[in-house]
Amino acid sequence: MKYLMIFADYFEDTEAIATLDVLLRGNEEVITASLMDSKLIKTKCGHSYEVMELIDDVELSQFDCLIIPGGPGSFKLMPNMPVVDTLIKFFVENNKVVSAICAAPHLIGRLGYFENKNYTVHPGFEGFIKGGTYLRDKGVVVDGKFITAKSMYYSVEFGLTIYEYFHGKEEREKLQKSCMGE
Repeated sequence: MKYLMIFADYFEDTEAIATLDVLLRGNEEVITASLMDSKLIKTKCGHSYEVMELIDDVELSQFDCLIIPGGPGSFKLMPNMPVVDTLIKFFVENNKVVSAICAAPHLIGRLGYFENKNYTVHPGFEGFIKGGTYLRDKGVVVDGKFITAKSMYYSVEFGLTIYEYFHGKEEREKLQKSCMGE
């Protein structure tokens, strides 16, 4: 499997790095790409993080899954970036997995893609979503080709759930045990 994780300035540090770390521990190929004009991205916590590619240099057809971390970048910057809607639309229309955590699921839901679907999102962002059933009490929700997570607290679970989607429960349990040092 090949994953595309997109970044805008002020992404939530833990949501991105923990998810990335889990997938890399599972020997997955994850390409990190900037939506900004630089590969050097500012995190929510004020750090700098260098991604691998600029989004314009990425060939979307080679990926199986889109991953969108939350944080202020996902609700202050990304809604005003037409490329975000283009990316989501491409993955949905090509029957690929779209995953998002914290506030970022609202980017998918505002386009109407959660119609007749279950999802979770950081409380307060459900009002931006058209249709669907908001599962407020769930940390991570899988419905069809969509994987959503509620908050930074669920970052490792989010990464493990993405991994499980492609490799099954038994492989997820092996990865989880290795992450736990067992």
